[in-house]
Amino acid sequence: MSQFKIPVDRILAKVAEDAERVRTISEKASDVLLGPLDTDISTTPGEVVYREDRLTLKHYAPIGGDGPKTPLLIVYALINRETMLDLQPGRSVVQNFLKEGIDLYMIEWGYPTRKDRYLTIDDHVNGYMDNVMDFIRQRQNLSKVNLMGVCMGGTFSVIYAALHPEKVKNLITTVTPTNFDTEKGLLHIWFKDFDVDRTVKTFGNMPGDLLNIIFLLLNPARLMIDKYVGFLENIDNKVFVENFMRMEKWIFDSPDVPGETFRQFIKDCYQNNLLIKNKMEVGGTRVDLKKITMPLLNIYGRFDHLVPPEACELLTRKIGSKDTEDICLDTGHIGIYVSSKCQKELSPKIARWLKERDKIEQKAEATKSRAKKSNDKKSKARAKASPRKKKKAGNQI
Repeated sequence: MSQFKIPVDRILAKVAEDAERVRTISEKASDVLLGPLDTDISTTPGEVVYREDRLTLKHYAPIGGDGPKTPLLIVYALINRETMLDLQPGRSVVQNFLKEGIDLYMIEWGYPTRKDRYLTIDDHVNGYMDNVMDFIRQRQNLSKVNLMGVCMGGTFSVIYAALHPEKVKNLITTVTPTNFDTEKGLLHIWFKDFDVDRTVKTFGNMPGDLLNIIFLLLNPARLMIDKYVGFLENIDNKVFVENFMRMEKWIFDSPDVPGETFRQFIKDCYQNNLLIKNKMEVGGTRVDLKKITMPLLNIYGRFDHLVPPEACELLTRKIGSKDTEDICLDTGHIGIYVSSKCQKELSPKIARWLKERDKIEQKAEATKSRAKKSNDKKSKARAKASPRKKKKAGNQI
């Protein structure tokens, strides 16, 4: 029986090869980490045109050609920040919108303080959002503005469109939860039994850092282990490191959420699912989704672990508008805004959809104008055919 031999020479050669590779990577990594890194986010030039309390409104002038004739207002969630939409050059929803010729406004909610703990959904929707919409309408001499909501900001936009349909021309929702009666997402399961009263009583505002921990625990293997392993594997790649640091900046830049707003959002939406049932009240008024009669484009991610498709897709069947469209992209909650594939789909699709609505409106106006002219001609013809008899003067007293 032949004796098994250990290939020592091959093992030593492999060890030497790996050691050399590690040394090379370490040298490159040292150059990358100790050298200058471009990790700035939200660098697209914009002008602050409105301020109210912690809120600021930014205006971005279009740099493209033939865009929609009506400006678009983006309302981001109160959780995390709107900088996700302008994360880095080449992967910026804001830049892509501007290239499509969209005249863009975006709300920056800022950072709540202790005095903001009593602000409600009514304050955000009928207060801040309505004031911003009125400002844009007055500034651009318009009766209606296009409205786009992101995640929780999309839920606010749906509520706003139902309460103020006369001010919204077209509504776009992206990864927007409206049906909370689903067990597809772990967040929906957890929040059903979440003691929001105790949390708000303890903290006042819901801490952004605590929300971050909750989100990380939804998928700890991927969000707390895999991504850092990937970072170490690419630590010598400057572009990768810069992109990684930009994303980390965004993830851990987490404003608190005003306590009473968070309380109502959890109770009315996650725990009682009142919005989709037309039973939610905001500012003493019932939110009736049938009053959303403007066109709606509803976009969500097939692999979204925070807002699964089941939480989004019911909306188009519950509103009053017949002009609705659902788009489910093969991506997750954040990938819809930062993945290179979705970047090529999202902004161009929204721009095309808005311009198509413009054409439909123009055609309807032209048809209405022709009908009016036709009716005027018929009225004149009838008047000539049968002139009115003059009334006899009355007797003077």
